[in-house]
Amino acid sequence: MAGAKKRKRRESFGAIRQRSSGRYQASYVGPDGVRHYAPQTFDNMTDARGWLAIQQANIHSKSWSSTDTRAIEQARRGRTETLADYAESWISTRTNRHGEHLRPRTAAEYRRLVKGPLRSFADLRLAAITSEGVRVWYSGLIIAGTKTQAARAYELLKSIMATAVNDGRIKSNPCQIRGAASASTGKKTTPPTAAELQKMVDAMPQRYKAAVVLAAWTGVRFGELMELRRKDIEVLTEGDQTTIVVNVSRGVTQVTGQGFVVGPTKSEAGVRSIVLPPHVNAVVLGHLKDHVPRFPESLLFPAADGSTHLSQSTFYRHWDTARSAAKRPDLPWHGLRHYGATRAAVAGATLKELQARLGHSTVAAAMRYQHTAGRDEELARRMSELA
Repeated sequence: MAGAKKRKRRESFGAIRQRSSGRYQASYVGPDGVRHYAPQTFDNMTDARGWLAIQQANIHSKSWSSTDTRAIEQARRGRTETLADYAESWISTRTNRHGEHLRPRTAAEYRRLVKGPLRSFADLRLAAITSEGVRVWYSGLIIAGTKTQAARAYELLKSIMATAVNDGRIKSNPCQIRGAASASTGKKTTPPTAAELQKMVDAMPQRYKAAVVLAAWTGVRFGELMELRRKDIEVLTEGDQTTIVVNVSRGVTQVTGQGFVVGPTKSEAGVRSIVLPPHVNAVVLGHLKDHVPRFPESLLFPAADGSTHLSQSTFYRHWDTARSAAKRPDLPWHGLRHYGATRAAVAGATLKELQARLGHSTVAAAMRYQHTAGRDEELARRMSELA
């Protein structure tokens, strides 16, 4: 029957199957218990049997090597496997230094990059991706003005191809552009002034004012903020003094096709306890009293139904209005994180303390959020006094 699937032909050793193309594929089960396939198909049955005979002879003479055999097969896959196929396997099995698989949001972002900026390579065989091709592709993205996107896509491609080298799929990594993974737009985030911050808070709906205050004075990430629950806010009272501690141990991300996914913080350092400056206590206590049910699991900033997570797009509609009211339409949400870091630094926080407050794994990461906040003028005056 035309189009019928070809059955494997039993041999004294191994098996031969005629493909739909008319060519023959030979395979056998090696001493390692794994089925191995010839690195190419054959024009006729005789050639396929000849290849099987050689493999059988190698096994009998004990010159057969599972390592060498797998290396040949992996090289073959490198000549036939596309980047899209290999990338999907890479994303599904990738683990970090703690042996954990990729977070759902990270995996979704990687898949987006493969289908988006890397789509020109997606259907290419791994071995067909060249250094020249990568340079031309990267240059095109830079010319188009998408530096940050280009850096992320290049870094992903470089990591995937590095694994392909280790797996024996290709001989060398075609991603050899110095500094490409760290390219940036050069845009700097200028944190808001105290007056601008107040205008933003005033412009937010009553139920979200505390969200801006917490983001600005604790430096929590958006996903951490949206997963905060009543049980995470610790109110300590001693005499007439009240201390509020924000305990961060989780974050939430919205993943396409999966909805809201609650998981651990970005890193182990993200699990932290942050003490609020006393002057914003009233805002947070008022929010707990007026907008948060008394159940420990109640979200601080839920969606309209009061129980599910608030989407970033819904919240940002209010945020866009607030930053426009402060005449800071340029300010991204993480600009509030910069604000929190800056105020802590001005208050005298050391880099280690700043690192702990922001939940960074390294001091270098914390340093990126420091701003002079006008202290240079004050330092200059002090220098003059000492002259």
